[in-house]
Amino acid sequence: MPPQSDAFMSVKQVAEYLHLNEKKIYALVNEGGIPATKVTGKWMFPRELVDRWMLDSTHGGLLSDRLVISGGDDPLLYHLVQEFARERGSHALICYTPTGTRLGLDLLQSNRVDTCAIHWGPDGESHIRHPALLSQYSQHRQWVLIRAFRREQGLMVNPTLAAGEKEPQQLFEKRYRWVLRQSGSGAQRFLLELFSHHGVDWDQLNCLTTALSEREAAAAIAMRLADVAPGTRATATGYGLGYIPCGQVSFDLVLPRAIWFRKLFQELLGRLKSQPCQAMADLLTGYDLEETGRLIWGDE
Repeated sequence: MPPQSDAFMSVKQVAEYLHLNEKKIYALVNEGGIPATKVTGKWMFPRELVDRWMLDSTHGGLLSDRLVISGGDDPLLYHLVQEFARERGSHALICYTPTGTRLGLDLLQSNRVDTCAIHWGPDGESHIRHPALLSQYSQHRQWVLIRAFRREQGLMVNPTLAAGEKEPQQLFEKRYRWVLRQSGSGAQRFLLELFSHHGVDWDQLNCLTTALSEREAAAAIAMRLADVAPGTRATATGYGLGYIPCGQVSFDLVLPRAIWFRKLFQELLGRLKSQPCQAMADLLTGYDLEETGRLIWGDE
């Protein structure tokens, strides 16, 4: 057993500490399942973080004062989380960092975040697409999928264009400046499918830049640096932009079962179902909260 004064433990020491064999420790490291850092080619394990990791695992997350959300970008969820964090103050870490769907799932897989927001294709196919996407990750059997809401997905456009251009195909001309989204984001997936539907390829477009969030894309249009970008009606409304609807998507939350029962997450769901949240959704426009909180997949 390593001395209690050791701040960092080696593979051998942490294996003894957790009563596991070294092969299992290496497997946990490769999965991102245990706090570790590499120093001069050797894995070292901070005792304090290992203890926290064990405590959180033992209690199913019930005692944790942390809720870190990544994945798809959404203005309603962003507003809700900001208000939640403000009210909790220094008593809990509650944050939302939109990274795009794919990177968010990678972070969830490596236990870097607690929850990932996803949207991956049209609403009518989400019951197939979302589970299929999650099944690509080795930890998916430990995850559940919870409905946050449905929302309108389309194209945000320069307000001066909105009066004249009513169909997506009218915006594919070279004179219109496009903002794309990063690879692996749900918005970029949506855009690829829109292009495919209309028989358009990248070379036909005047693509200026890639935005790493929906708000960044909307800001580029509001500042007259671009003319069109994929986005939601809510974001277009918030930035005073024009909008061309292209359908609905299901915006869902992926998380480990243990986090599902965490008090902070249950409180977040309660806020999503609340009247103030519905009022904010009505103000932003383009939301359907009828199924908020429903378990979509993962109850095995």
